[in-house]
Amino acid sequence: MFGVHMVVAIGGADMPIVVSMLNSYSGLAAVAMGFMLGNDLLIVLGALVGSSGAILSYIMCKAMNRKFANVILGGFGFGFGFGFGFGAKGGAAAAMLENAKEVMILPGYGMAVAQAQHTEFEITKKLREKGVNVRFGIHPVAGHLNVLLAEAKVSYDIVYEMDEINVDSPDIDVSVVIGTNDIVNPAVHEVPDSPIAGMPVL
Repeated sequence: MFGVHMVVAIGGADMPIVVSMLNSYSGLAAVAMGFMLGNDLLIVLGALVGSSGAILSYIMCKAMNRKFANVILGGFGFGFGFGFGFGAKGGAAAAMLENAKEVMILPGYGMAVAQAQHTEFEITKKLREKGVNVRFGIHPVAGHLNVLLAEAKVSYDIVYEMDEINVDSPDIDVSVVIGTNDIVNPAVHEVPDSPIAGMPVL
């Protein structure tokens, strides 16, 4: 119950931090077990896993300009709620993509859950055949998505880091946001007390 309540309110972009934090907790549990059993090996290995997980969580929080407590507490105790909008229907969206010259695809954690990377590849392939310049923008905490895109045969030369793609954002005709909200949410700049305030966004 503690584990469920601890992670249930945490947003998709924060999940890599949560994973490394849970890894750290497993190390701390091993340390406690080592003390209980009087096993020095368990203590040393548990401390190694625990400290490395904690350090990685800290580094990722720093990269996102977030406080660790803010990530872990997620949506609890904050008066800010995320809004979800529903875009144009499928046909209109397809027409927008076909008529665009520059398309940016922004995948998130939801893409990995839905295993939609292969569909993204097919859409990219068809659009590029029509002469549309399609690129992918990857948030710093979503680096693991590079692996999924590579698995789906998305060419690495059209996958860009956040800083690279943000420079070109004014020239993009259509942005396709797939399975994410917090890495594109303008509330980071507009709502000072939001849980994601200060986080870099695409």
